[in-house]
Formats: sequence, structure tokens, C-alpha cells
Amino acid sequence: MTAGPASVPSSPASSAPSFPYKLVATDLDGTLLREDGTVSGRTREALAAVAAAGAAHIIVTGRAVPWTRHILDDLGYEGLAVCGQGAQVYHAGEHRLLTSITLDRQLAGLAVSKIEAEIGPLALAASRDGLDGDVLIGPGYRVHEGPLPAVAVDDPAELWSAPLNKVYMQHPELDDDALARVARAIAGGLVDVVMAGAGVVEMLPLGLSKATGLSLAARRLGVKASDTIAFGDMPNDIPMFGWAHHGVAMANAHEELKAVADEVTASNEDDGIAVVLEKLLRRWKA
Repeated sequence: MTAGPASVPSSPASSAPSFPYKLVATDLDGTLLREDGTVSGRTREALAAVAAAGAAHIIVTGRAVPWTRHILDDLGYEGLAVCGQGAQVYHAGEHRLLTSITLDRQLAGLAVSKIEAEIGPLALAASRDGLDGDVLIGPGYRVHEGPLPAVAVDDPAELWSAPLNKVYMQHPELDDDALARVARAIAGGLVDVVMAGAGVVEMLPLGLSKATGLSLAARRLGVKASDTIAFGDMPNDIPMFGWAHHGVAMANAHEELKAVADEVTASNEDDGIAVVLEKLLRRWKA
């Protein structure tokens, strides 16, 4: 690829005209990326146009840095990215981790025990902290198709042997929404639980969300929540929508996110981000 989405500058251009937003925050999977893992030319052009108008673009994803940076590199993205559901702020241009929040493994282990006591055994995977942190797959955990690297382990204790940023959970009978709802009800005082995609229910540090990481990154860029428009597609984007001034759900979004969105746009396959940004640009130039 010769041109990536608009990179995040160190701060919004102070001499640029007053575009309605200074920060455009986009989720990655199901939002910025199409199903084939690419960003359309139309969306690239729209992001470049709002960057020229003075707005920074920042990617906010549930993927931890090791599962994100190859995508950013392929896109030519050199700005900040919020990764790991808000746990990590990563500088893509410098390949440097700026902030990292880890999961308290003792609390997470207690949360797993409490959940299993109520609904039976869980299949688990764990995402290790750091730029090169592996995702460890425990016994029985079903790995979805895709190029994401993972390391299978036979001993469940290995999952807990190094600092983590999240734990993935699956249940043999409950679907994703039900598992997230039940786990949150049982262990919500110890950890946060989010549904981040098909087959992806995650246990996070209590109080952590995409809004946490986005607020830290926005502070580095000198912008506020009131300056921000956010795009997403899953329930883990709800806190980001709550933080940003305007939340836009994709047409393919989960119904829980659509219910709290300020606006619903076209799908990720149909350039939903570009549809909204082009409309804002037309109004701004009128």
C-alpha cells in the first residue's frame, strides 16, 4: 500500500480552519477495516481531507499492540493508536509503547473462580503485556480463523505466569452476549467484562475501557472529549461513545451500540466512516 489513513500529528494543526471536530477516533475491525482487512480508497481520502482541515485521526482497538502493529505498518499509519481495550497507547511511527495498564492476575483468577462456581468451567486464553506479548491459548479455547498469532499451552497455570493485559473467556453453552452478561453480574466488582466481537469475551482491569486509553491519547494531542467524533461497531465501543461528543455506529454494529449511538452510518463494507466525514466536510465548506 502506498498511502495509509491520515496519520496522527503530534498535535492538531493550529493554523487550520475550524473543522467541527479536532479528533476522529475509529475502531479497527468492523469499522475502519473492511472484511478483507483493507481500508477503502474513499475512506482514506475522507480521513486525509479531515486531517487537512485540522482534525487528527486515532485508531482505538480492542487488539493488543502485537495484534495491531502489523496492520498499522501495512496502512502506513504513523500516529498514536489506543490498543488492548484502552490498556495501551502505542506510537506507531516510533514503534513505541507509551502507556500500559496490566490486569491484576490475582483478582482475575478470583473472578474466574467465582464465575466457574456459578456456570461451570470456562475455556481461557490470555494476552501478555508488552510490544511482543504472546496470546496464550488454554485447553479447549476455540481459536477463530485468521492470521493472528497465538501459542497453545497445555498447562492452564502457564496463562497466569507473566503480566497480562486481558483474559479471553469462552463457555461451552452460553453465547457471547450471555457469557458477558453473566460474568459481569458475578465478577463485576473485581474486573470489567466486555464483548468485543464474535467469540471474543474479555476480562479487563476494573475501570478500564477504550475511553480510558482514548482520553490519555487525546490529552497528548491537546484535544478534549468535546472535540471528538468516534466510530465503532461493538459493545466495547460504548464507553468510547460515552466519552466522545458524537458517537457513530456502523450499520453492521451490535444492537447494544446502536442503542446508544448519536448516529448510525453505512457499514464498514460501504464506507460508513467516509459517508459521515464527507457530510461534515460539505457542511464545513458550505
